Amino acid sequence: MRRNLPDMGSQTFDLAIIGGGITGACIARDAARRGLRVALVEKRDFSCGTSSASSKLVHGGLRYLQTFEFGLVRESLRERRVWEQIAPHMVYPLQFLLPVYGRGARFFLNAGLTVYDLLSFDRNRLDDPDKHMPGHRRISAAAALELEPRLKPDGLAGAMLYYDCQMYSPERLGLECLIDAVAHGAAIANYAEVIGFKRDGLNIAGIDVRDALNGDTTTIKAKTVVNAAGPWADRLLSMLENGPPSHKLIRSKGIHLIVGPMTRGHALTVAHKGGHFFVLPWRGHTIIGTTDSVFDGNPDDVHVGDAEIAAFLAFVNEGLPGANLKAQDVIYAYAGLRPLVDDGKKDSYNASRRAELVDHAAEGGVSNLISAIGGKWTTSRDIAEKCVDLIETKSGRKLKACDTADAPLPGGTTGRFAAFVEGATKEQPSVEAEVIANLTRNYGARYGEVLALATTRRDLMERITPRLPDIGAQILFAIREEMALTLDDALFRRTGLGTLGRLDAVAIERAAKIMAAELGWNEAETARQIASIAPRYAPLAKAA
Repeated sequence: MRRNLPDMGSQTFDLAIIGGGITGACIARDAARRGLRVALVEKRDFSCGTSSASSKLVHGGLRYLQTFEFGLVRESLRERRVWEQIAPHMVYPLQFLLPVYGRGARFFLNAGLTVYDLLSFDRNRLDDPDKHMPGHRRISAAAALELEPRLKPDGLAGAMLYYDCQMYSPERLGLECLIDAVAHGAAIANYAEVIGFKRDGLNIAGIDVRDALNGDTTTIKAKTVVNAAGPWADRLLSMLENGPPSHKLIRSKGIHLIVGPMTRGHALTVAHKGGHFFVLPWRGHTIIGTTDSVFDGNPDDVHVGDAEIAAFLAFVNEGLPGANLKAQDVIYAYAGLRPLVDDGKKDSYNASRRAELVDHAAEGGVSNLISAIGGKWTTSRDIAEKCVDLIETKSGRKLKACDTADAPLPGGTTGRFAAFVEGATKEQPSVEAEVIANLTRNYGARYGEVLALATTRRDLMERITPRLPDIGAQILFAIREEMALTLDDALFRRTGLGTLGRLDAVAIERAAKIMAAELGWNEAETARQIASIAPRYAPLAKAA
């Protein structure tokens, strides 16, 4: 992955994509693999917004059955299996326990989960038997309390056990889509903000881009432009004078809290006061999520506040009294915005998670512009396939058949993953097993490329911090191979170092030293990069 905006400005592309989240990344991958010349730009870093601020789930959306969105649930469950197949190192089954209060509720939940199982009829058509998921089953109240003593016993009529999937790192999964796109000829750049559209009357002929690193501007010429800017999509369209009709979004803000381990390896789905929350085991910790409220501010300003943490903890403790969580238990918190298609109801919780492709020319607006709005993380590959199909139809150009549902991602050629990890551990007897496990999860079949950097520098084999398995070679690899340009990129998206609690000063300085040596930072820039990490932990300052 090489960033070269001036070179991108010297070419004419078939397709320019605005937005480097999971939707843009999947479109870039699909289009490049099908023979299109692709450019993609992202105003900040890849997957730094909505795509990283998720519950880390690849799931069907059980609750969407309540609104009879059977098509969306089926699509999501089909795509869940696809992600397991093409990214076996990143996506894996997770058992959920759903407590049932009241015997009437037991009937409806059993019926809903039966439909869920039927809609996921192909869930076990996978090469790896470790990823096979049984259908749901009902257990007694006593068995539920034995599995999860934190449950409220009063009125407990039993529980349902069912499966969905979890991601080890959504940021890295999105990055692998971009790595694959680049391998097939795509040109990409982070920290490249679109500041305008190049127009020829009603025809869009490209995008004007400002380099956030040096302030230079570049025009990238393209035959088609796709707006995949997520929560910023409608704001991007506002740059077009006399442009397309307004396609408004509801921005739903969701916060997540990370605490220490809470369950015995399974996840909890807890219904409470007309809503729900998850308690999810993840990387030796627990994610609690998520809130769901309409956000009317600037998408660039979304953050987690102390009051939000307190309110969400109160909600969780009411729904799961055994949790007894306090502010001091929260080691990290993050917030994101879900871009939902505005149906006029102003209800973010019950708003559909369906995706929508808008061909602005078909609506009497500008030509050669498509917007991909709404949607779910899980269905991003599918919306990308449909987007490229639309481009093929509009251009009249015959493209290669879509293969993204079958072609493994760059790290996905592991075969049966448990056997792959076992083999890697035996092949690297001098490397800690925990380090190998983390490397194979993050990089899959490419983990050896990371270790190769450490063959001549023993310091790169050392952990950045003793409490986490990430090593120095991962920081250097992020710079040389994955377009990491800032300390924030390396700590929060190329690795997960920053997301599992406040990093100590020594760890941050160790990572910064590796980056400074590679990128030529002086003392002042290194200090600025280190200082940029502190706001990540600002909401936790009082608790500390």
